[in-house]
Amino acid sequence: MKLKIAKLPGDGIGPEVVEQAVKAVNAVCTRFGHEAEYVFGYVGACAIDRFGDAYPAETHALCMESDAVLFGAVGDPKYDNDPTSKVRPEQGLLAIRKQLGLYANLRPVETFKSLVDKSPLKTELVDGADFLCIRELTGGMYFGEKGRKDGGNTAYDTCIYSRAEVERILELAFEYALRRRRHLTVVDKANVLESSRLWRQVAREMEPRYPDVTVDYMFVDNAAMQLIRCPKFFDVLVTENTFGDILTDETSCISGSMGLLASASVGEHTSLFEPIHGSYPQAAGKNIANPVAAILSAAMMFEYAFGLMEEGKAIRRAVAASLEAGIVTEDLGGTCTTSEVGDWIASNI
Repeated sequence: MKLKIAKLPGDGIGPEVVEQAVKAVNAVCTRFGHEAEYVFGYVGACAIDRFGDAYPAETHALCMESDAVLFGAVGDPKYDNDPTSKVRPEQGLLAIRKQLGLYANLRPVETFKSLVDKSPLKTELVDGADFLCIRELTGGMYFGEKGRKDGGNTAYDTCIYSRAEVERILELAFEYALRRRRHLTVVDKANVLESSRLWRQVAREMEPRYPDVTVDYMFVDNAAMQLIRCPKFFDVLVTENTFGDILTDETSCISGSMGLLASASVGEHTSLFEPIHGSYPQAAGKNIANPVAAILSAAMMFEYAFGLMEEGKAIRRAVAASLEAGIVTEDLGGTCTTSEVGDWIASNI
């Protein structure tokens, strides 16, 4: 199979970890007889510096023409430290999600036997945890009306959802629950927020269509606690954009490092695959960042974008072998560099 992949490394450690993911992809293609073609695109701070736009039209065009997008990270301190900046790197990520119609972010959370002691949580709590977080990605407060008034002294961000937006993400969540252990947790703040009450209303209306799925509801503050208190309770968790952003980063405590968590963003057009960590500018160029999340994102790309399950498993087995062998970066207590981990995994594949 010929795979056309848009490669968007972005900022900070993005280029370093994406390079390792590409090594894994190439190793899989060699082993299974596929051919990968990469097209490079600018996004984030590097795109602003070059084009004045965090997601240029040229980048969008190549994403639309590709079979999948392999994404790094966006963000740069020079923009983080300037709250008056009109164009920001993160706008590139929001734009790519909106323009590609990527309304669902899938973040699997699992533990590795060799790393359960790396979690700040007790081993008996995290060992065996395995669940899927589904975050709505193109609605809510991140995309609602926002601005300043009263001479800039009052700021507002509006959280808005339509029934259609809620139905399509919940339908996806129910379907994934059917493929797993048939347990769905809907996370909202329905005791306070009108948008959450719509989410809960729609979910309850949809329940009879999925009689084999057990559904429970949690307020987001309780969910934040239960993810730490009893992570093995969860199977599929679905929530809105802002809550999902926060909760899925919290789940890195379960696996032991944010450098281990991959994600897929799916929807109307080309699917995008990215590690959940940010650009980590303090580590950029030092060859110390953990590339495993980016490499596992490549595994998800084979599985979700191309339906090549064995190819995805080959990457996962190699990653598990690297962790068992102690081929890890400093965040996991190891001494290996980013590129050494990538080389080892590619060689194992």
